[in-house]
Order: sequence, then structure tokens, then C-alpha cells
Amino acid sequence: MTGKDLKLFYSTAEVAEIFSIPESTLRFWERQFPRQIAPHKSGRGVRQYTAEDIEKVRIIHSLVKVRGLKIAAARELLKNNKTGTRMQSEMLSRLQNLREELLSIREELSYMRRNRT
Repeated sequence: MTGKDLKLFYSTAEVAEIFSIPESTLRFWERQFPRQIAPHKSGRGVRQYTAEDIEKVRIIHSLVKVRGLKIAAARELLKNNKTGTRMQSEMLSRLQNLREELLSIREELSYMRRNRT
């Protein structure tokens, strides 16, 4: 999450949308990674994710969806190397953001070249 985010809590639907995954996948991950993903539940059982929860989901998403690890392998990696896994996930996220930014700059430059007449 970025410094621009002002919300304290996010719904399951919002978090699922951030990572382009179904809500059921997020709930499944909660059961598979109970130490990492444990959103607060309101009195009516509605899950409420904090920015910290979302960062933990980002790490698991990176391991399972981006790197293609199986659940058991991701769980083992998180168990044995929490710091390294978190740092690697953060680096990957930063690189993806940088790539998006560079592609956007390239599009702008291309647009400026076409309209330079």
C-alpha cells in the first residue's frame, strides 16, 4: 500500500480486487496461512483488512501467483525465512511499479512525438 491510502480497513472484495483474485481465494489463503493473514472480524463476521494485512497478502500473492509456488512450499518458505521473503516481495512490488511508471513515460513520449507537428 502507498502513503496515499487513507482507509483504516478494507473489505474482502476490495482486497481481492487489489490483487485481481476471487474473494474465495483470499478466504482460502486465510485458512492456509493463519499466522500471516488474520483480518479483524466485526461483530457480524465481516472481515476487515488493515494495510498491514494487505502487505502480508501481497507477500503470499507474490509467492503463490507470481512465483508459482505451491501452498505448502510458500508456507514453508514463510516459516523459515520471513525477513528474506518479505524483502523479496517488496522488491518485486517496487520493480513492478517502476515498470508501470516507465511504460507510462514511454507512452507519453510516443504521444508527444506523434503530435510534434
